[in-house]
Amino acid sequence: MSLPTASFDLGLDSDADELQAIAAEQRRELMTAKTVDADLDFAFDLQLQEAITASLSLNPQPSTSSAAAAVDQPQRNEEALKFADVLSDELLKLEQELRDQAISEREFQNLKNDLDRRLHDHRLALEISKMSEDEWDDWGDNFERPFGEGSSKGGSTEIFRVYFKGLMENRLTDDSSLGGIGVAICDSRDDLLFELRKPFVAHGANRRTADITALIEGLNAALELQLQRLVFYCDYNPIFKFVTGQWSSKQRKVTALIDRVTDLSKRFTYCQPALAARKDIKFAFKLAREAIDAQVNRAAEASSSNCPKETCVICLDDSNINQIFSIDDCMHRYCFSCMKQHVEMKILHGLLPTCPHEGCKSELRISSCRTFLTPRLIDIMNQRTKEASIPVTEKVYCPYPKCSALMSKAEALEHSKPAIVGAERSGARKCLKCNNHFCINCKVPWHNNSTCTQYKMRNPHPPQEEAKLKNLAATNLWRQCVKCNHMIELAAGCYHMTCRCGYEFCYTCGAEWKNKKATCSCPLWDEENILEDDFDSDEEDEDAYFDSDSDSDLDGYL
Repeated sequence: MSLPTASFDLGLDSDADELQAIAAEQRRELMTAKTVDADLDFAFDLQLQEAITASLSLNPQPSTSSAAAAVDQPQRNEEALKFADVLSDELLKLEQELRDQAISEREFQNLKNDLDRRLHDHRLALEISKMSEDEWDDWGDNFERPFGEGSSKGGSTEIFRVYFKGLMENRLTDDSSLGGIGVAICDSRDDLLFELRKPFVAHGANRRTADITALIEGLNAALELQLQRLVFYCDYNPIFKFVTGQWSSKQRKVTALIDRVTDLSKRFTYCQPALAARKDIKFAFKLAREAIDAQVNRAAEASSSNCPKETCVICLDDSNINQIFSIDDCMHRYCFSCMKQHVEMKILHGLLPTCPHEGCKSELRISSCRTFLTPRLIDIMNQRTKEASIPVTEKVYCPYPKCSALMSKAEALEHSKPAIVGAERSGARKCLKCNNHFCINCKVPWHNNSTCTQYKMRNPHPPQEEAKLKNLAATNLWRQCVKCNHMIELAAGCYHMTCRCGYEFCYTCGAEWKNKKATCSCPLWDEENILEDDFDSDEEDEDAYFDSDSDSDLDGYL
């Protein structure tokens, strides 16, 4: 729900209509005067031309004053016409602004009416919920509270919530800054009532001034909605300290803004600040980010208005040439949007992305994909690249749940030798990421003063996390690849499974497939899986799977 961002005095409808009528009348008079003036100028030019012609016939040498008048008069006429055009344009702009203001006022009034009705219905529902069964049986069918003017004002006991956020972003290209503010007003149940996003432009602005300005916009919007009781949530501790009077700012601009917040707070029956985590105001944060993105997009559109376009062969949309991605090795070209979806799908399914062109196996480079991937997807792609570079038999995961870092056995050994005496003989290793010690043989945290055999005798049961994974796998009928230990779940399709490591096996019994042929006598498919509506296979005989990043030893499960 996108609503007007400015505040309006709804009592000035008649004045605005009158002003619009005056502007329209002035513009009509101006156009009439312009037409009459043009006719007079045309008649004057004809008379002047006749006089000059007659003068030339009598005297071949025209006087200086006549020539000057002939030259200066068109210039004066042109200047007058330009002034009239500018004045007419200004009147047109004024009329359009007045029309836009009237539309905004109507939308804002509709919003207020909708809010009043929602509050009325909410309070009515609460009253009904508090009625006893006897009361409801006696006169519940006739219970009503008519909705009308004054029946549902925002000055009830309900406390509304104001979430706000101001953001500043430095641009590396021209060393300038962009700002945006977002405001979300919700009821006591956190249902959205009002949202606001707008650019923030202020010389020398910073995060504090942007945040306080967003708060001021939120309070003004709450006043326009006639809300009387509210709490506004600060995710930035200094702002909370300022508005509660615990801190005083040394910057005059910040002090003036805080004074404005204090003055607005006094206009409410109840208005209190509260601290909130960033995740609790993420909607206001999103609105502020959208305000900045809108400015960036407008600038990009303006700079690329003359930029040539190219058709993406996947989506068939025309995109600016600077939004087309060229794959390094094969030079196939696709738009950023299609490439992002393709790469995201592949890496989230545990595969290294290649060129989407049919039959092309060119691998995508992380350095090139940074132009269209998010930082999170880049991290996942780095992880997949590292996983692919380590042979299956050499992969080791840190057994500590808060780490689970991937490394090769060779890397773990080289990292452990300087810190652990006899690491190669004892099996003790040191994690490359968290530096905790673990056993390379048992895949558990290092067991001091005991051998692997002694540890297994004292701990015959698997770790709690491994037991949970086994139970979850048994409940959901997951299978584990015997080559790389990754968990696989059949979503749809036949029982011929192809793990991401390339190992092929039967989903029913775990027997290996060789040369695309089964080595067991299990059924090849179940009709219910084949007829699944949402079946979508990216490659032949490849099914969706669950990928566990832990290297739990579940030998003997299949």
